[in-house]
Amino acid sequence: MWEYISAYIDGEVDVELRARIDKHLETCEICSAVLDSTRNVVVLIADDRVFELPAGYSKRLHERIDRELESSSDLAPD
Repeated sequence: MWEYISAYIDGEVDVELRARIDKHLETCEICSAVLDSTRNVVVLIADDRVFELPAGYSKRLHERIDRELESSSDLAPD
């Protein structure tokens, strides 16, 4: 299922595979959620509006990334 989500959304799977995916989605909440989330990402990426980031956001983001990287390197075996 995972490897076909993008093609499924784009209508690029054959009729038989689409039917199998549709049947699977009727009972699989996880795959249905992944499909919905993927569709939402596609919509957001296609949205050409520009949103202003809050003041200081970039600095806070970089600080958080640095902390996460530092913390994950502390866990890595020597």
